[in-house]
Amino acid sequence: MVEQRIQQQFFEGADLKYQSAEPLSRAVADATQALLTSITSGGKMLVAGSGFGVSLAPHLRSLMLGRFERERPGLAAVVLGEDSAAELQALAQPGDVFVAIDAGGPRAGLLAAADAAHAKEITMVVLADAAAEPWRDRLAETDVLVAVPHERRPRVMELHLLVLHCICDALDLQLLGEQET
Repeated sequence: MVEQRIQQQFFEGADLKYQSAEPLSRAVADATQALLTSITSGGKMLVAGSGFGVSLAPHLRSLMLGRFERERPGLAAVVLGEDSAAELQALAQPGDVFVAIDAGGPRAGLLAAADAAHAKEITMVVLADAAAEPWRDRLAETDVLVAVPHERRPRVMELHLLVLHCICDALDLQLLGEQET
């Protein structure tokens, strides 16, 4: 019985990834472009999360500062804390990008940070779940929403992690070219 449940977890995760590839690829490419534009013009990424997203934010920062799969110079990235709206007001500059990873849990702080990002006129990239309505009302024309078509938190987190890895891979491709095998 336990083994069957474990297998079901694998199947559900694989199915979600397969079903999400086409619908999310444009949004992930747009998020990558927003970050690339910022990075190449001297901007930085400011990232914060809610729920499971709190643990994904430092992971993304470490991939930007260090490396994903290839050696490259570090890319400017800052993880914002619990008072991310105040931190955004203090740290954000034109050309920066705010990445909000909404993986459930209390999102009031992230929504306040989104308002602060717009007050600073910086682009926002939002990773959310199927219940992305609070974000849709806050998106500007230049913002990007990557809404995972699922509501179960573990599946959303798995897909958010994959999306972040896709963004890092695409940034490396754009900055470094094709990788020699």
